[in-house]
Amino acid sequence: MTTVRLPLFPLNSVLFPGLVLPLNVFEERYRAMMRELLKTPEEEPRRFAVVAIRDGHEVAPSAPGLPDRTAVPDSGPGAGFGDDPVQAFHSVGCVADAATIRERPDGTFEVLATGTTRVRLLSVDASGPYLTAELEELPEEPGDESGPLAEGVLRAFRQYQKRLAGARERSLSSGADLPDEPSVVSYLVAAAVMLDIPTKQRLLQAPDTASRLRDELKILRAETAIIRNLPSLPASELTRGPTSLN
Repeated sequence: MTTVRLPLFPLNSVLFPGLVLPLNVFEERYRAMMRELLKTPEEEPRRFAVVAIRDGHEVAPSAPGLPDRTAVPDSGPGAGFGDDPVQAFHSVGCVADAATIRERPDGTFEVLATGTTRVRLLSVDASGPYLTAELEELPEEPGDESGPLAEGVLRAFRQYQKRLAGARERSLSSGADLPDEPSVVSYLVAAAVMLDIPTKQRLLQAPDTASRLRDELKILRAETAIIRNLPSLPASELTRGPTSLN
């Protein structure tokens, strides 16, 4: 078993190998992480681990809470994640390699990273300025019939795209735009399809590529059927709903 200790960045999202992760870093615990990563020579990987939050807050509360308005906000590396942070996170995450870490004049950071390797979370250490974790690297096994399954998933994904786009004249990704390596297909589709975090997490921690592709094939067929049966609305209707600040 190969283990590694890395800085830990919990998010309300799932990162997959090969996918790009842009980050706007403003909390002090993660700013400290980025300052430490900047000490790594540019020719070496600046790695940290990303895990999806199961129970907790991506951004720590910064004002007194309710019902006691005088309560002191939680602070520190594990703020928002309870007494035992490892219980607040999903057990499988992804290592991220930060290609760009740019510090702004106000001390915040603009970060662009890429997912590389799946890892299993073994333990979390909250004793420093930011969370660190002991992680077990997870190999990507192909499984049985991953090649034919990838072809089927790509066909189903194109149908999903067409249904989602609605208008037939709208341009869609051609076959040349999509990969054909099964594991890459499985991660690309998992990231691209609109799914909730538990479902994306299930895809990330699939035991092998073939299992992930089988699951995706079922999901794509179900989602495409749902979209096909939804009533169409004029585009103007989309402007009448509440606006999310996120």
